[in-house]
Amino acid sequence: MSDVGKWGRFSGAMAETWRRSLDRAKSSGNKIVANGRDAESLLIHARATALAGDFKTAQRLFGDAAAIAPTLADAVEGQAELLDLAGQSELAMSKYEMARKLRGEVRAGAPDRPFALRRRGRFGAEILAYSSVLESVKRRTLPFVARGNAYLAEGKPRQALADYQQALRLKPDLPEVIALKGEALSMMNRYREALEAFDAVLAVRPKDAEALSGRAVARMALGQIDDANADWRRQLELVAPEQPAARACVALRMAEYALALPELERAVAKEPNDPYWILYRLAALRRLGAPVEIGRDVSSDAWPLPLMAFHAGAMTGAEVLKKANTNERRVEALFQLGVAAWATDRVAALRWWNEIIDRAAPAMIEYAAARNELARRGQ
Repeated sequence: MSDVGKWGRFSGAMAETWRRSLDRAKSSGNKIVANGRDAESLLIHARATALAGDFKTAQRLFGDAAAIAPTLADAVEGQAELLDLAGQSELAMSKYEMARKLRGEVRAGAPDRPFALRRRGRFGAEILAYSSVLESVKRRTLPFVARGNAYLAEGKPRQALADYQQALRLKPDLPEVIALKGEALSMMNRYREALEAFDAVLAVRPKDAEALSGRAVARMALGQIDDANADWRRQLELVAPEQPAARACVALRMAEYALALPELERAVAKEPNDPYWILYRLAALRRLGAPVEIGRDVSSDAWPLPLMAFHAGAMTGAEVLKKANTNERRVEALFQLGVAAWATDRVAALRWWNEIIDRAAPAMIEYAAARNELARRGQ
Protein backbone atom coordinates (compact mmCIF):
# COMPACT_ATOMS: atom_id res chain seq x y z
CA MET A 1 0.00 0.00 0.00
CA SER A 2 1.26 3.50 -0.81
CA ASP A 3 1.98 6.09 1.86
CA VAL A 4 -1.08 8.01 0.65
CA GLY A 5 -3.23 4.94 1.28
CA LYS A 6 -1.69 4.36 4.70
CA TRP A 7 -2.33 7.98 5.69
CA GLY A 8 -5.91 7.78 4.54
CA ARG A 9 -6.55 4.53 6.38
CA PHE A 10 -4.93 5.84 9.54
CA SER A 11 -6.90 9.05 9.60
CA GLY A 12 -10.09 7.14 8.83
CA ALA A 13 -9.47 4.68 11.66
CA MET A 14 -8.83 7.58 14.03
CA ALA A 15 -12.32 8.96 13.45
CA GLU A 16 -14.03 6.71 15.98
CA THR A 17 -11.40 7.48 18.60
CA TRP A 18 -11.95 11.21 18.20
CA ARG A 19 -15.75 10.75 18.26
CA ARG A 20 -15.52 8.84 21.52
CA SER A 21 -13.34 11.56 23.00
CA LEU A 22 -15.95 14.09 21.96
CA ASP A 23 -18.72 12.04 23.58
CA ARG A 24 -16.75 11.88 26.82
CA ALA A 25 -16.20 15.61 26.69
CA LYS A 26 -19.92 16.19 26.25
CA SER A 27 -20.86 13.91 29.12
CA SER A 28 -18.43 15.70 31.43
CA GLY A 29 -19.79 19.13 30.54
CA ASN A 30 -16.95 20.34 28.31
CA LYS A 31 -17.74 22.68 25.43
CA ILE A 32 -18.29 21.05 22.05
CA VAL A 33 -19.24 22.33 18.61
CA ALA A 34 -22.45 20.34 18.16
CA ASN A 35 -25.35 22.47 19.26
CA GLY A 36 -27.30 22.66 16.01
CA ARG A 37 -30.48 20.95 14.91
CA ASP A 38 -28.98 19.22 11.89
CA ALA A 39 -28.90 15.42 11.95
CA GLU A 40 -25.20 15.13 12.71
CA SER A 41 -25.31 17.56 15.64
CA LEU A 42 -28.27 15.66 17.05
CA LEU A 43 -26.38 12.39 16.59
CA ILE A 44 -23.38 13.65 18.59
CA HIS A 45 -25.68 15.08 21.27
CA ALA A 46 -27.54 11.76 21.46
CA ARG A 47 -24.34 9.75 21.89
CA ALA A 48 -23.06 12.04 24.63
CA THR A 49 -26.45 12.04 26.39
CA ALA A 50 -26.50 8.23 26.33
CA LEU A 51 -23.01 8.12 27.83
CA ALA A 52 -24.24 10.44 30.59
CA GLY A 53 -26.97 7.88 31.37
CA ASP A 54 -30.04 9.77 30.12
CA PHE A 55 -31.28 7.02 27.80
CA LYS A 56 -34.76 8.45 27.36
CA THR A 57 -33.51 11.79 26.03
CA ALA A 58 -30.84 10.04 23.95
CA GLN A 59 -33.47 7.84 22.30
CA ARG A 60 -35.50 10.92 21.42
CA LEU A 61 -32.43 12.63 19.95
CA PHE A 62 -31.50 9.56 17.90
CA GLY A 63 -35.08 9.50 16.63
CA ASP A 64 -34.96 13.19 15.72
CA ALA A 65 -31.71 12.66 13.82
CA ALA A 66 -33.18 9.68 11.95
CA ALA A 67 -36.31 11.68 11.10
CA ILE A 68 -34.22 14.48 9.56
CA ALA A 69 -31.89 12.08 7.74
CA PRO A 70 -33.62 8.70 7.20
CA THR A 71 -30.48 7.24 5.60
CA LEU A 72 -28.26 8.06 8.59
CA ALA A 73 -27.45 4.52 9.70
CA ASP A 74 -25.59 5.63 12.85
CA ALA A 75 -28.77 7.21 14.23
CA VAL A 76 -30.81 4.08 13.60
CA GLU A 77 -28.08 1.94 15.15
CA GLY A 78 -28.05 4.23 18.20
CA GLN A 79 -31.77 3.63 18.63
CA ALA A 80 -31.16 -0.11 18.35
CA GLU A 81 -28.46 -0.10 21.02
CA LEU A 82 -30.67 1.73 23.51
CA LEU A 83 -33.61 -0.57 22.79
CA ASP A 84 -31.28 -3.51 23.37
CA LEU A 85 -30.24 -2.08 26.74
CA ALA A 86 -33.91 -1.61 27.63
CA GLY A 87 -34.60 -5.29 26.93
CA GLN A 88 -36.68 -4.64 23.81
CA SER A 89 -34.73 -7.18 21.79
CA GLU A 90 -37.20 -7.75 18.99
CA LEU A 91 -37.57 -4.04 18.19
CA ALA A 92 -33.80 -3.60 18.57
CA MET A 93 -33.18 -6.35 16.02
CA SER A 94 -35.44 -4.64 13.50
CA LYS A 95 -33.48 -1.40 13.95
CA TYR A 96 -30.14 -3.22 13.66
CA GLU A 97 -31.37 -4.79 10.42
CA MET A 98 -32.49 -1.39 9.13
CA ALA A 99 -29.06 0.09 9.90
CA ARG A 100 -27.35 -2.84 8.19
CA LYS A 101 -29.53 -2.38 5.11
CA LEU A 102 -28.85 1.37 4.98
CA ARG A 103 -25.11 0.76 5.10
CA GLY A 104 -25.40 -1.93 2.44
CA GLU A 105 -27.08 0.51 0.07
CA VAL A 106 -24.08 2.83 0.15
CA ARG A 107 -21.60 1.50 -2.37
CA ALA A 108 -17.95 2.18 -1.68
CA GLY A 109 -15.91 4.07 -4.24
CA ALA A 110 -13.84 2.25 -6.84
CA PRO A 111 -11.11 0.12 -5.20
CA ASP A 112 -8.36 1.46 -7.48
CA ARG A 113 -8.79 4.92 -5.96
CA PRO A 114 -7.38 6.31 -2.67
CA PHE A 115 -8.93 5.22 0.62
CA ALA A 116 -10.38 8.67 1.33
CA LEU A 117 -12.36 8.46 -1.92
CA ARG A 118 -13.55 4.90 -1.38
CA ARG A 119 -15.57 6.00 1.63
CA ARG A 120 -19.13 7.06 0.87
CA GLY A 121 -21.98 8.30 3.00
CA ARG A 122 -22.69 11.02 5.58
CA PHE A 123 -19.75 12.08 7.72
CA GLY A 124 -21.17 15.17 9.39
CA ALA A 125 -20.79 13.72 12.89
CA GLU A 126 -17.17 12.86 12.13
CA ILE A 127 -16.56 16.37 10.79
CA LEU A 128 -18.09 17.91 13.91
CA ALA A 129 -15.93 15.67 16.08
CA TYR A 130 -12.73 16.78 14.36
CA SER A 131 -13.87 20.40 14.46
CA SER A 132 -14.30 20.13 18.21
CA VAL A 133 -10.85 18.61 18.59
CA LEU A 134 -9.40 21.47 16.53
CA GLU A 135 -10.91 23.99 18.93
CA SER A 136 -8.15 23.07 21.36
CA VAL A 137 -5.56 21.35 19.13
CA LYS A 138 -4.66 23.68 16.28
CA ARG A 139 -1.04 22.74 15.68
CA ARG A 140 -1.58 19.09 14.83
CA THR A 141 -1.60 17.94 11.21
CA LEU A 142 -3.65 14.77 11.62
CA PRO A 143 -7.01 16.32 12.64
CA PHE A 144 -6.91 18.65 9.62
CA VAL A 145 -6.11 15.78 7.26
CA ALA A 146 -8.74 13.53 8.81
CA ARG A 147 -11.43 16.20 8.63
CA GLY A 148 -10.37 16.95 5.06
CA ASN A 149 -10.81 13.26 4.22
CA ALA A 150 -14.30 13.29 5.74
CA TYR A 151 -15.19 16.36 3.66
CA LEU A 152 -13.78 14.69 0.56
CA ALA A 153 -15.83 11.53 1.22
CA GLU A 154 -18.95 13.70 1.53
CA GLY A 155 -18.24 15.36 -1.81
CA LYS A 156 -17.20 18.72 -0.31
CA PRO A 157 -13.83 19.35 -1.97
CA ARG A 158 -13.66 23.08 -1.19
CA GLN A 159 -13.73 22.42 2.56
CA ALA A 160 -11.37 19.47 2.14
CA LEU A 161 -8.89 21.63 0.24
CA ALA A 162 -8.89 24.25 3.01
CA ASP A 163 -8.03 21.57 5.58
CA TYR A 164 -5.28 20.02 3.44
CA GLN A 165 -3.77 23.47 2.85
CA GLN A 166 -3.79 24.15 6.59
CA ALA A 167 -2.10 20.81 7.22
CA LEU A 168 0.55 21.70 4.64
CA ARG A 169 1.13 25.08 6.30
CA LEU A 170 1.94 23.18 9.48
CA LYS A 171 4.09 20.59 7.69
CA PRO A 172 4.78 21.62 4.09
CA ASP A 173 6.51 18.58 2.62
CA LEU A 174 4.00 15.78 3.14
CA PRO A 175 3.56 14.01 -0.24
CA GLU A 176 0.55 12.09 1.02
CA VAL A 177 -1.28 15.32 1.87
CA ILE A 178 -0.21 16.98 -1.39
CA ALA A 179 -1.80 14.03 -3.21
CA LEU A 180 -5.03 14.47 -1.26
CA LYS A 181 -4.92 18.17 -2.14
CA GLY A 182 -4.67 17.08 -5.79
CA GLU A 183 -7.80 14.95 -5.40
CA ALA A 184 -9.72 17.87 -3.92
CA LEU A 185 -8.59 20.13 -6.78
CA SER A 186 -9.72 17.51 -9.31
CA MET A 187 -13.14 17.33 -7.70
CA MET A 188 -13.35 21.11 -8.11
CA ASN A 189 -12.49 20.78 -11.85
CA ARG A 190 -9.15 22.54 -11.24
CA TYR A 191 -7.33 19.87 -13.19
CA ARG A 192 -4.15 21.75 -14.10
CA GLU A 193 -3.52 22.62 -10.47
CA ALA A 194 -4.27 19.01 -9.57
CA LEU A 195 -1.66 17.86 -12.10
CA GLU A 196 0.92 20.08 -10.44
CA ALA A 197 0.17 18.47 -7.08
CA PHE A 198 0.37 14.91 -8.43
CA ASP A 199 3.54 15.72 -10.40
CA ALA A 200 5.15 16.94 -7.17
CA VAL A 201 4.24 13.71 -5.38
CA LEU A 202 5.38 11.44 -8.18
CA ALA A 203 8.68 13.31 -8.49
CA VAL A 204 9.62 11.95 -5.05
CA ARG A 205 7.43 8.80 -5.03
CA PRO A 206 7.34 7.49 -8.63
CA LYS A 207 5.81 4.19 -7.49
CA ASP A 208 2.85 5.72 -5.68
CA ALA A 209 -0.04 3.86 -7.33
CA GLU A 210 -2.75 6.09 -5.88
CA ALA A 211 -1.02 9.30 -6.99
CA LEU A 212 -0.72 7.77 -10.47
CA SER A 213 -4.45 7.10 -10.36
CA GLY A 214 -5.19 10.69 -9.38
CA ARG A 215 -2.94 12.09 -12.08
CA ALA A 216 -4.52 9.80 -14.69
CA VAL A 217 -8.00 11.09 -13.82
CA ALA A 218 -6.84 14.72 -14.11
CA ARG A 219 -5.06 14.00 -17.39
CA MET A 220 -8.10 12.26 -18.84
CA ALA A 221 -10.31 15.20 -17.83
CA LEU A 222 -7.94 17.48 -19.75
CA GLY A 223 -8.08 15.26 -22.83
CA GLN A 224 -4.52 13.96 -22.35
CA ILE A 225 -5.68 10.45 -23.10
CA ASP A 226 -2.36 8.78 -23.96
CA ASP A 227 -0.70 10.25 -20.86
CA ALA A 228 -3.61 9.15 -18.68
CA ASN A 229 -3.41 5.61 -20.02
CA ALA A 230 0.36 5.57 -19.42
CA ASP A 231 -0.30 6.38 -15.76
CA TRP A 232 -2.94 3.67 -15.50
CA ARG A 233 -0.62 1.11 -17.08
CA ARG A 234 2.02 2.01 -14.52
CA GLN A 235 -0.58 1.79 -11.75
CA LEU A 236 -1.60 -1.65 -12.98
CA GLU A 237 2.01 -2.80 -12.69
CA LEU A 238 2.04 -1.69 -9.05
CA VAL A 239 -1.34 -3.05 -7.86
CA ALA A 240 -0.90 -6.48 -6.27
CA PRO A 241 -2.44 -9.57 -7.93
CA GLU A 242 -4.35 -10.10 -4.67
CA GLN A 243 -6.47 -7.04 -5.57
CA PRO A 244 -8.33 -8.23 -8.68
CA ALA A 245 -11.19 -5.73 -8.33
CA ALA A 246 -8.77 -2.79 -8.24
CA ARG A 247 -6.83 -4.20 -11.20
CA ALA A 248 -10.08 -4.72 -13.12
CA CYS A 249 -11.11 -1.10 -12.55
CA VAL A 250 -7.81 0.17 -13.93
CA ALA A 251 -8.12 -2.04 -17.02
CA LEU A 252 -11.74 -0.94 -17.57
CA ARG A 253 -10.73 2.72 -17.43
CA MET A 254 -8.41 2.01 -20.37
CA ALA A 255 -11.23 0.06 -22.12
CA GLU A 256 -8.85 -2.91 -22.20
CA TYR A 257 -11.50 -5.60 -21.91
CA ALA A 258 -9.27 -8.61 -22.56
CA LEU A 259 -7.07 -7.38 -19.71
CA ALA A 260 -10.05 -6.67 -17.46
CA LEU A 261 -11.91 -9.95 -17.96
CA PRO A 262 -9.63 -12.36 -16.02
CA GLU A 263 -9.39 -9.82 -13.19
CA LEU A 264 -13.19 -9.55 -13.13
CA GLU A 265 -13.47 -13.35 -13.04
CA ARG A 266 -11.26 -13.35 -9.95
CA ALA A 267 -13.15 -10.42 -8.43
CA VAL A 268 -16.47 -12.26 -8.85
CA ALA A 269 -14.99 -15.38 -7.27
CA LYS A 270 -13.69 -13.33 -4.36
CA GLU A 271 -16.82 -11.19 -3.90
CA PRO A 272 -19.69 -13.16 -5.47
CA ASN A 273 -22.37 -10.89 -3.98
CA ASP A 274 -20.99 -7.68 -5.45
CA PRO A 275 -23.25 -6.97 -8.44
CA TYR A 276 -20.85 -4.53 -10.09
CA TRP A 277 -18.14 -7.10 -10.71
CA ILE A 278 -20.77 -9.32 -12.34
CA LEU A 279 -22.05 -6.38 -14.39
CA TYR A 280 -18.61 -5.27 -15.54
CA ARG A 281 -17.79 -8.88 -16.42
CA LEU A 282 -20.89 -8.97 -18.64
CA ALA A 283 -19.79 -5.74 -20.30
CA ALA A 284 -16.28 -7.08 -20.94
CA LEU A 285 -17.68 -10.29 -22.43
CA ARG A 286 -20.02 -8.39 -24.74
CA ARG A 287 -17.30 -6.03 -25.94
CA LEU A 288 -15.12 -9.06 -26.67
CA GLY A 289 -17.95 -10.65 -28.66
CA ALA A 290 -18.37 -13.55 -26.24
CA PRO A 291 -21.71 -15.01 -25.12
CA VAL A 292 -23.03 -13.84 -21.76
CA GLU A 293 -24.86 -15.76 -19.05
CA ILE A 294 -26.37 -13.86 -16.13
CA GLY A 295 -26.57 -16.78 -13.71
CA ARG A 296 -28.68 -14.99 -11.10
CA ASP A 297 -32.13 -13.52 -10.48
CA VAL A 298 -32.36 -10.03 -11.98
CA SER A 299 -36.03 -9.32 -11.27
CA SER A 300 -35.28 -6.82 -8.49
CA ASP A 301 -35.35 -3.06 -9.11
CA ALA A 302 -32.34 -2.63 -6.80
CA TRP A 303 -29.61 -0.92 -8.78
CA PRO A 304 -27.64 -2.13 -10.75
CA LEU A 305 -29.79 -5.24 -11.31
CA PRO A 306 -31.84 -3.48 -14.03
CA LEU A 307 -28.62 -3.26 -16.04
CA MET A 308 -28.17 -7.03 -15.72
CA ALA A 309 -31.80 -7.50 -16.73
CA PHE A 310 -31.04 -5.42 -19.82
CA HIS A 311 -28.11 -7.70 -20.70
CA ALA A 312 -30.41 -10.70 -20.15
CA GLY A 313 -32.97 -9.27 -22.59
CA ALA A 314 -35.56 -8.85 -19.84
CA MET A 315 -35.60 -5.05 -20.03
CA THR A 316 -35.26 -2.52 -22.85
CA GLY A 317 -32.76 0.29 -22.93
CA ALA A 318 -35.56 2.84 -22.53
CA GLU A 319 -36.84 1.02 -19.45
CA VAL A 320 -33.34 0.96 -17.94
CA LEU A 321 -32.89 4.69 -18.49
CA LYS A 322 -36.19 5.35 -16.70
CA LYS A 323 -34.89 3.46 -13.68
CA ALA A 324 -31.57 5.33 -13.69
CA ASN A 325 -32.81 7.95 -11.22
CA THR A 326 -29.49 9.73 -10.56
CA ASN A 327 -26.91 11.20 -12.90
CA GLU A 328 -24.34 8.58 -11.86
CA ARG A 329 -26.77 5.76 -12.61
CA ARG A 330 -27.64 7.27 -15.98
CA VAL A 331 -23.93 7.33 -16.83
CA GLU A 332 -23.62 3.66 -15.85
CA ALA A 333 -26.68 2.84 -17.97
CA LEU A 334 -25.39 4.80 -20.98
CA PHE A 335 -22.12 2.90 -20.89
CA GLN A 336 -23.87 -0.49 -20.80
CA LEU A 337 -26.21 0.55 -23.62
CA GLY A 338 -23.20 1.48 -25.69
CA VAL A 339 -21.50 -1.82 -24.93
CA ALA A 340 -24.61 -3.74 -25.98
CA ALA A 341 -25.11 -1.70 -29.15
CA TRP A 342 -21.53 -1.92 -30.39
CA ALA A 343 -21.90 -5.22 -32.26
CA THR A 344 -24.96 -4.15 -34.27
CA ASP A 345 -25.30 -0.35 -34.15
CA ARG A 346 -22.03 1.49 -33.70
CA VAL A 347 -23.58 4.88 -34.39
CA ALA A 348 -25.89 4.36 -31.40
CA ALA A 349 -23.01 3.11 -29.24
CA LEU A 350 -20.93 6.19 -30.02
CA ARG A 351 -23.94 8.39 -29.29
CA TRP A 352 -24.41 6.81 -25.85
CA TRP A 353 -20.70 7.16 -25.04
CA ASN A 354 -20.62 10.78 -26.18
CA GLU A 355 -23.42 11.58 -23.75
CA ILE A 356 -21.27 10.14 -20.96
CA ILE A 357 -18.56 12.72 -21.69
CA ASP A 358 -21.14 15.47 -21.22
CA ARG A 359 -22.55 14.03 -18.01
CA ALA A 360 -19.99 12.05 -16.03
CA ALA A 361 -17.43 13.05 -13.44
CA PRO A 362 -13.97 12.20 -14.85
CA ALA A 363 -13.27 9.97 -11.85
CA MET A 364 -15.97 7.52 -12.96
CA ILE A 365 -14.78 4.32 -14.62
CA GLU A 366 -17.36 4.83 -17.38
CA TYR A 367 -16.00 8.29 -18.24
CA ALA A 368 -12.48 7.04 -18.91
CA ALA A 369 -13.70 3.93 -20.72
CA ALA A 370 -16.00 5.99 -22.96
CA ARG A 371 -13.27 8.52 -23.76
CA ASN A 372 -10.93 5.68 -24.73
CA GLU A 373 -13.62 4.07 -26.88
CA LEU A 374 -14.31 7.37 -28.64
CA ALA A 375 -10.62 8.26 -29.07
CA ARG A 376 -10.00 4.98 -30.85
CA ARG A 377 -12.68 5.97 -33.37
CA GLY A 378 -11.24 9.45 -33.88
CA GLN A 379 -13.83 11.21 -31.71
